Amino acid sequence: MILVFFGTIAQRDMGLFQAQQKYFSSILLWLEISGLKVLPLPGGLLTMSILFISLSSFFLKPNIWRINKLGVLTVHGGALILIIGGGITAFFSSEGNMMIQEKKSSNYIQNLYEKEFSIIVDHDSDLDSLQVINFNEELLTNNNILYYNHIPFKIKIINYFINSSLNEKEERSESDRGILARNYNLIEESYEKEYEQNKSGIQYQIISDQPDINGIYISHINERNPIKFKINDNYYELALRPKRTYLPFEIKLNEFIKIMHAGTQIAKSFSSEVYLNQNNISKRFLIEMNSPLRYNEYTFYQASYAEYEGKEFSIFAVVKNYGRLFPYISSIIMCIGILMQIIIRIPGLIKKNT
Repeated sequence: MILVFFGTIAQRDMGLFQAQQKYFSSILLWLEISGLKVLPLPGGLLTMSILFISLSSFFLKPNIWRINKLGVLTVHGGALILIIGGGITAFFSSEGNMMIQEKKSSNYIQNLYEKEFSIIVDHDSDLDSLQVINFNEELLTNNNILYYNHIPFKIKIINYFINSSLNEKEERSESDRGILARNYNLIEESYEKEYEQNKSGIQYQIISDQPDINGIYISHINERNPIKFKINDNYYELALRPKRTYLPFEIKLNEFIKIMHAGTQIAKSFSSEVYLNQNNISKRFLIEMNSPLRYNEYTFYQASYAEYEGKEFSIFAVVKNYGRLFPYISSIIMCIGILMQIIIRIPGLIKKNT
């Protein structure tokens, strides 16, 4: 209860994601005084683990497996199922968003909170043979060197900032390569309250046998002109982007529909007619604000929309939650357990009153 109270209050200043990581997804929560960590307290993960052990131990108590305790045992079993479902959700579930232009398709979701540094290799542009190499955000630490056996260069990380800005350079260096590195300095900024609004940036050095490619580069999140160059017969594209999770199916946005409030530019409602394509089979669905699409453990919510250069985009919030049914199952079991315990106690109460 204390964690829920303070974690909820902290969202006002820290934002949802950072409060969740600090209070609910942590093993230890440090009490800080003037920025110094002075006292470790149990975080959400440790608290729930202890609660799970405590509830499990209830079934080992002597003389507990009796008919008159059947309702209590059932309630405890339902509570255990609820905690197990929470653990499955915490460790195996994922969420992100999918942004699709009208009449276009997409087969991946983007994580709002995690980034990746990607190298896209075009081995033969005539055959459209692409290879994608992704480095997780955890590897983007200062002075770390990224390499892969099948690419003819290495990447040395100089700076990686979760939130950053670009300031114009006063002087250029001969080692600077690419539009951003030649014209801007990468500056670290404090985190945004809403973590997904952070603009990540990375400064790195390419080391290869090609003198005209070696040098310092800068990549910024959602950069429209990623770094591109050619070595031998292969084309390489380097980009910092939100972490992608590819789906076993494809979503095509056939039509985006929005209804505006009369006389305003404010949307009253919006929906998307989509086709889900898998194994050469196409299914039509309508995703509305209060009517999501559920398919293969994925749930697609109509979250928002965007307009850019006269084109309309539909934005879906996508959640994959293996533990989605556990709260429902747990609630039913606990209700049955309470009802059983009441029924078991009725004969004793009647006998006592008579």
